[in-house]
Amino acid sequence: MADLTQFGVPTAGGNAMVMPKLQYRFRVQLYNFGLGNGSTLELTQNVISVTRPSLTHDEVTLDAYNSKVYLAGKHTWEPITLTVRDDINNTVTKQIAQQLQKQLNQGLQSAPVAGRDYKFGIVIEQLDGSQPGTVLETWSMNGCFIQNANYGENNYATSDVMQITLQIRFDAADIHGTEQVSASESGALTSGVMSIGAGNQAT
Repeated sequence: MADLTQFGVPTAGGNAMVMPKLQYRFRVQLYNFGLGNGSTLELTQNVISVTRPSLTHDEVTLDAYNSKVYLAGKHTWEPITLTVRDDINNTVTKQIAQQLQKQLNQGLQSAPVAGRDYKFGIVIEQLDGSQPGTVLETWSMNGCFIQNANYGENNYATSDVMQITLQIRFDAADIHGTEQVSASESGALTSGVMSIGAGNQAT
């Protein structure tokens, strides 16, 4: 049997390589999305890809005697992109339409009173590849809403499946270790031991 413990970078603890997380081992779950009755299994099963959260801090400059000092100002969570297959039963399309209807009733031109009336939660779980799968890491996003929905195109010159691309804006994100992440009926998610942010879904 080959000795694979000598291929890593030499360190004080040895030079064995560490198994990386793999991009394709993941699961996306949504809470309080659309009608909020827990019927988003089909959407989870039709996920193609999702971007992970990205955080940017504003820069605060303090001018001093002979130099400048820089501080971290307000932060911004950039929108994530969720791409899903458009299934032949129209289940995914229907769920997305229900969520967009919650955000704004196009027929009545009526909007919700507060964000908590339409915002939802998203959980992105990194899996280890086993069955049923151990969760290695969890990103949870609070106060989500669909900022842009792109339903793709029909094209005679391709054999590709129909896709829907959602750009989702959210208020805050938490990252957790291997502990379970729960969701309340309102879609607000609990914080974890590796939390790097916290948000209020009702804003």
